[in-house]
Amino acid sequence: MRKLAACCVVACLSACGAVTPPPDTARLPPNAFGTYADGDIGAINASSWAFADPARTRNNPADAARAIAAVDYLAGELSTSPRWDFMSPLTKMQMLQARTEVRSAAGIAPNAPSQDVVDQLLYASDALAAGNPQGAMAAMTPPTFTLPPGDTLARLASLPYLQEANVASMHAAMQSQPDSGGNFDR
Repeated sequence: MRKLAACCVVACLSACGAVTPPPDTARLPPNAFGTYADGDIGAINASSWAFADPARTRNNPADAARAIAAVDYLAGELSTSPRWDFMSPLTKMQMLQARTEVRSAAGIAPNAPSQDVVDQLLYASDALAAGNPQGAMAAMTPPTFTLPPGDTLARLASLPYLQEANVASMHAAMQSQPDSGGNFDR
C-alpha cells in the first residue's frame, strides 16, 4: 500500500513539471478599440477587418498598429480568460502563432512583454491618428521594438498579407459567441 501511495505521489509531482505556463497576457485600457464596451470583441473586430486584406492598412500605420496590438492582446486573452473556454484550442493556438507573425512583420522583439507591446502600439496609433508621427516614433523604441522608429513606422504603413493573423482573427470572429456555430475544430 505504501509503495502504491509513493508511486501516486511521484506521478503527481512529475505531472506538475509538465505544465506549460500560460501565455503572456496584456490588459486593455478603456475604449482601446473604439467605443466597444467589450474590448475583446473590439480587438477581434479590429484584427479580423485589418488582416483580411493588406490594402486596408496600406499607408495607414495607425490602423496597422492597432490591429497588431489587437492580435498581441488576443493571443494571451483567448488562452487565459475563462470567458473563451468554449473557443476551439486550435483557434487559440493560431492566435499565438499570429502574435509571432505580426511581431516579426513589425520589428517587435519576440520576447517583449505583451503589456509593453500593446501599450506602445496603442499609444503610437493614437499619436498617428492625431497627426503626431513624432509622438508615435517616440513610443516605438527598444527594447520592445528592434528597428529604428522610422523603419517600424514604414513597416506599419506597408504590412504584407499576414496569413496567420488573417486566419486566427477570422476564426476568432467566427467563434466569438458560444452558439455561433463557428466552433468547427473542437
